[in-house]
Amino acid sequence: MSTVLIVDDAELFRAALAAAVKEEGFEVIATAADAMSAISLAKEHQPDIVLLDVLMPGMSGLEVVAAINQESPKSAVVLLTSSESSEDLLAAIKAGARGYYTKDTPLERLVSALRDIEAGGAGTSPEMAAKLFEIVARMLRTRDVAVTRQPTLTGREIEILKEVAEGLTSKEISEKLFISENTVKNHIRNILDKTGLGSRHDAVLFAIREGLIDA
Repeated sequence: MSTVLIVDDAELFRAALAAAVKEEGFEVIATAADAMSAISLAKEHQPDIVLLDVLMPGMSGLEVVAAINQESPKSAVVLLTSSESSEDLLAAIKAGARGYYTKDTPLERLVSALRDIEAGGAGTSPEMAAKLFEIVARMLRTRDVAVTRQPTLTGREIEILKEVAEGLTSKEISEKLFISENTVKNHIRNILDKTGLGSRHDAVLFAIREGLIDA
């Protein structure tokens, strides 16, 4: 019987989920309402599975994932969320989550997923899997273009890409590097022309993949 830690700040949802997974044969060893309690209980009980709400008081769900992976490495963290964003899914995977399901996922599907994760697997809903597939497909297309063109970026262009990767706007980059905003935009336009890519985001992915900047 796999042990489960349930973490959600909504008492009613927490209790309902605990009752449901118990009914399906899992052992709910503890529940928590906040991030610090979740990390502490994971360290104490070393559960097989942690069902974790993304929006937690105290710190972000992704920070909690990282902390639980540190304190209880054998625990498979499954995120429960209201977000259907492919970016959020990718961030969850990077953080080390083994599952990502929206809170309106039918209980039967969630239980089936927990069985797979119990056996060492990982997963998400078919809808989110399709979005993840799109991300991978886009990255592969970007890679193919980059390999074909083999662009050479200047030191300044790489420097600007590093700032783009940090989320800075053209204006913020210009202020940080003491150059005009138009100069920044021209550099970015040159980067896209050289790589044949369509957006700053794709250019950053290319630069990370080629080892030009750190992830």
